Amino acid sequence: MRPFTLNYACPNGPTTMVTPYSFDPARQLNVLPDGRPAVMDRELLLAAGTTTSTAGSQTHFDD
Repeated sequence: MRPFTLNYACPNGPTTMVTPYSFDPARQLNVLPDGRPAVMDRELLLAAGTTTSTAGSQTHFDD
């Protein structure tokens, strides 16, 4: 039996979305392929809803 909450907490399957930005460790932020900060692209923010990366868990021991 699958708990009811897992229907919402877990994705149904693999996502096909490719993230159009990458984390720049020197600048500590997500950047677009052209070097601009990812937060500068309004269309990206509207489509993705966020530019969150996993960098925090890799750079901070208390995350």
